[in-house]
Amino acid sequence: MPLIGYARVSTGEQTLDPQLEELREAGCASIHEEHASGADRSRPALARLLAQVRTGDTLVVVRLDRLARSLSHLLQVIETLEARGAHFRSLGDPIDTATPQGRFSLQVIGAVAEFERALIRERTRAGLRSARAQGRIGGNPALRAGDREAIRKLRVARDETYFRKLEASAEGWLPMVRRHRPAMPWDDLARLVQARTGQPWSVERLKRAARRYVRDGLLPATVLERAPRRDADDRLLAIVAGMRHADPDLTLAGIAARLEQMRERTPRGNTRWFPSTVRLLLQRAERQGMIGGTGEERTRPLL
Repeated sequence: MPLIGYARVSTGEQTLDPQLEELREAGCASIHEEHASGADRSRPALARLLAQVRTGDTLVVVRLDRLARSLSHLLQVIETLEARGAHFRSLGDPIDTATPQGRFSLQVIGAVAEFERALIRERTRAGLRSARAQGRIGGNPALRAGDREAIRKLRVARDETYFRKLEASAEGWLPMVRRHRPAMPWDDLARLVQARTGQPWSVERLKRAARRYVRDGLLPATVLERAPRRDADDRLLAIVAGMRHADPDLTLAGIAARLEQMRERTPRGNTRWFPSTVRLLLQRAERQGMIGGTGEERTRPLL
């Protein structure tokens, strides 16, 4: 089980050496280092780590406060890891989500957090009822007054929420953008992602997600470049090759079903796809070097 360390200090004057030593002794093969405030949730090193973590990995920290300063942020990070099939361990705390005891400790923390949120919601409702009874208007007075700092904080909070949503869905779209852009046009890629994930992905939604990751250095800027023009046949080859790359175990019948779902027409203009047609396209893509050798086991229809 690969162990990935994360070490953080708040200022450049502080040293990471004690954390690095503990993480190496714990068996961490790679360690992500960061100089940033714990209150800042948009940390580039942590964001890159969460985007790259894989199933079976374990994120390791020396203490919980090195990862998060608030319970909500801690649970958010752990939820992201769990969605990717990864685990979390704190060397100085009884938390290791790969063990029953560690999961129990996390459940206790989660229950306390939910109780605190319920209390906050009730206090907020009571405060709003009291304010309405006294004729006061709710909302942020600074925002109503157009205060620039309040508006900036609101934008940062909204961007952080958006990034968290992208992280939760990254496994479905990020590898395909990294692999196929800019060779594949955005509209084809969006339909390919939608066919793979079963979720609606418009061109603009996919572009926006890619731009957000490029901004943080999680994707190269080249993915935003214009795609080269292709004729109809080359475009179909790129699509079926992309499906094979994204899911090598997908059968010919499965690829045919996805092409129909994407409303792609066959080279002859038909709407019905057959495994034999997919086989021919894959063989052509192989000859053009778009994919590796398919072999009989890859091109034989598995129904």
